[in-house]
Amino acid sequence: MAALISPHLLKRLEQLQLLARRRSKSTAKGERRSGARGQSVEFADYRNYVPGDDLRRIDWNIYGRLDRLFLKLYEEERELPVTIFLDASESMSFGQVSKFDFARQVTAAVGYVALCGFDRVTVEPFPLGDDQVSLAGELRQVRGRKSSIRFFENLAKLKVAGTADLNQALRRGAMKHRAPGVSVILSDFLDPAGYEEGIKALAHRGSEIHAVQILSPEELEPSTYGDLKVIDSETGAEQEVTFGKYRLKTYRATVQNYCQRLQEFCRARGICYQLSRSDTLIDDLLLKAMRTGGMWR
Repeated sequence: MAALISPHLLKRLEQLQLLARRRSKSTAKGERRSGARGQSVEFADYRNYVPGDDLRRIDWNIYGRLDRLFLKLYEEERELPVTIFLDASESMSFGQVSKFDFARQVTAAVGYVALCGFDRVTVEPFPLGDDQVSLAGELRQVRGRKSSIRFFENLAKLKVAGTADLNQALRRGAMKHRAPGVSVILSDFLDPAGYEEGIKALAHRGSEIHAVQILSPEELEPSTYGDLKVIDSETGAEQEVTFGKYRLKTYRATVQNYCQRLQEFCRARGICYQLSRSDTLIDDLLLKAMRTGGMWR
């Protein structure tokens, strides 16, 4: 647990609550407002009394004024399904401060805030190696603050492996998690096949989506140039390039444009987008940027 997130930061996170603009439609009891009518203390509406209704829910003040029986209706509290899509591909191991290590810290924080709020947390790492299938199973349908220590332990055991298919991972997640909730995507979004179809599939389910793009400082602002051998961390493909100062400037502009397109794609669909360097102080991201970005309050 200490390797992922400090005890001091955990105390700060306990004071936060995930924001959900849409009402929860989960069938499990929790602490979120839903559209269903139940027994909570949050008043919702009235309806006419019919024989057999609970007499304790009659509003006798209205009866005294109108001489008619009306029943008080209350909003039922439901849990909020929170799904975190964690990019565990080889490309996420890049950087002096690993993108994957940073993403796991963010996963731990989002999961902890949700668990403290009695929401149901599922982490979907992708791609998933054969040796981590059972571990991923331990990270599904986690609920309750008492589960947080085990949650952190399992999260710390995850490793990067293989090549990611972001679109497939998100489409599969949309099929598995049909109940609308909060979905958080933690990735560098550098999949050659794109991200558009996967995000669209997730959004089609009515999920409230937060896309956090994590890039290393070396990817955003490379300082090395000259005759280089570039190796794809996922496929192992090699390519020799001459990278002069002019191309360095062009590269930086290309990366900036790519991130801008992703941001515009997300905003056009009501998706919260956040770009973060992997060397960002985790406290700053969680307590400042993500609060401003609407993740929690």
